[in-house]
Formats: sequence, C-alpha cells, structure tokens
Amino acid sequence: MTAAMRNIAATLSVSAHDAHLLRLTNNAVFALPDAGLVIRIARTHQLRDRVTKVVRLARWFAEIDAPTIRLARGVEQPIEVGELVASVWQFVPSHPPALTMEDLGMVVREFHALGVPPFPLSLWDPVGDARRRLAEADGLSRSDRDFLADWCDQLEPEVAILVDRGTRTLIHGDAHAGNLLREASGRPIMCDFDATCAGPWQVDLAAVAVGEARFGGTGQHGSLVTAYGIDVTTDPSWRILRDARELKMIVAAVPLLTTSPSVAGEFTNRLRSVRHNDPTAQWRPFADLTVHARNRR
Repeated sequence: MTAAMRNIAATLSVSAHDAHLLRLTNNAVFALPDAGLVIRIARTHQLRDRVTKVVRLARWFAEIDAPTIRLARGVEQPIEVGELVASVWQFVPSHPPALTMEDLGMVVREFHALGVPPFPLSLWDPVGDARRRLAEADGLSRSDRDFLADWCDQLEPEVAILVDRGTRTLIHGDAHAGNLLREASGRPIMCDFDATCAGPWQVDLAAVAVGEARFGGTGQHGSLVTAYGIDVTTDPSWRILRDARELKMIVAAVPLLTTSPSVAGEFTNRLRSVRHNDPTAQWRPFADLTVHARNRR
C-alpha cells in the first residue's frame, strides 16, 4: 500500500515525504498534508466498482455543494496502480471545536435531504455486500463461513421487505463521528462514501446506536437522537437494522484475517458474541488494531 501511495504521489508530481497512514481497513488511507491531499487505495481489485461509484458521487456532491469532502482538483480519477485502484481527495486539516454527535445529526439530516443523484445508485444491500466479502475470504474457517452464510440467509428476506416498504433516500451507509471532518469555516462535512446508496433513512442512525453498545461510551446515541430528532432503537425495524450493522462490522475484517493477527482475534471475539447471542459483549475497532500494530513495528 505504501509503495502504491508513493507511486501515485510521483504520478501527481507531489512529495510524499510527510505521508502518514490514517486508516487501514478495506482501504489504505494516507494523508499528505504538505501536498494538501489524501490518497485512498482500495486493498483489493474487487472493490474497483465501488471506487468508481465514490468518485461519481463526489463529483455530484461538489455540484450541489453537499456537506462532504471534495476530490482533489485537476486529477483524473479513479487512478489505477497495477491491479489496485485509488481516489485522491483534498486534505482537510483538523479544526476546532471537536466534532460532536450534534454535528453528526445535523449533517446526516442535510445528507438525507439531498435526494437521490441523477444517475443509477445501488440499493442498500448489506447481505449482498457480506456475501461478496465471504466469497473472497482466504482465512475463514469452514465453521465460521457456514455460520455467516446462514446468518445472511436469514437476514436477506427481512432486509428486502424493509427496503421495499420503506421510503428510499440517499443514505451514507456508515454514518459515525469518525467519518466527519470540520472545514476551516466551521462547517462539518462527511467523508468515506464506500457504503453510500439508496435505501431507508433509518440505516444512518443505526451506526451510532450499535457502536455505543459494542464499543462502550455513554451519551453519544442520546445526543444524536436529540440532534436528529428520532430514536432509531424504537423503530419497528430496529432488530433488522442492528443485525445488518453488526454483520457489516464483522465481515469487514475478512480481507485482513490472514495479514493481521490482532484483527483476526477481534473477528473471533465479535463472531463469538453473535453466536452466543450476547449483545453486551464489548468489541474493539479494527482500525485501531491495524494502526497500533503498525506503530509497534
């Protein structure tokens, strides 16, 4: 990933001397502050279509001045590096005050009000996404694969009914404070549109509720409820939304099972809690584990 990042920087004629890794999950995300860029590289060629979608969405967001990060100016995208594909974004330095759940609630409401783009956009399909991840899994045991496949089989018809009967709007798909930035003007904006699609708006309120339950912390979900005005945990579809979110949070580790022992261990922890129907079991973020492992090296 680092070699690919440096290759892209050279192609753009910018220095990568200050490049540092921001995130390493399904994408390797590098900041190049002096160049004012962020380079986001998909870790598998099977995500090529997703990168193309994200670039198309970002161009539309810029046209309508959506509360979102912007692509780098003057760069033809996506960029291919061997079998990998990447996108390049404007770097947004950290600006005070710290981002809050109130900011998230405000931005998500604005995001939902954008309408759907004037081009085809896939419908929310968490089970389909999970199945595609499982199809490329190398380090998955037979038992774990069978359990996840059965979970997909049970959840799929429930998701289909929810999508068919609900009001479809633009949904971010991974709405949490970690995907917020603050511009110099003070405006909070969203980033990371890999999961953006059309579907029931409730999806975007589930991430914080599930995250608080699994990662700990108090008050974040309540603050989001106040800012957005709706408590998704009281919605009739809450159980389906929760299961879909947890499935996403578990299969996200599949590409890293053979390369990161710490992620593989957390994957096992998460899957065990679902197998034992333990909604109180605590999880650790995969991104923290990969970054900490790199720092130790």
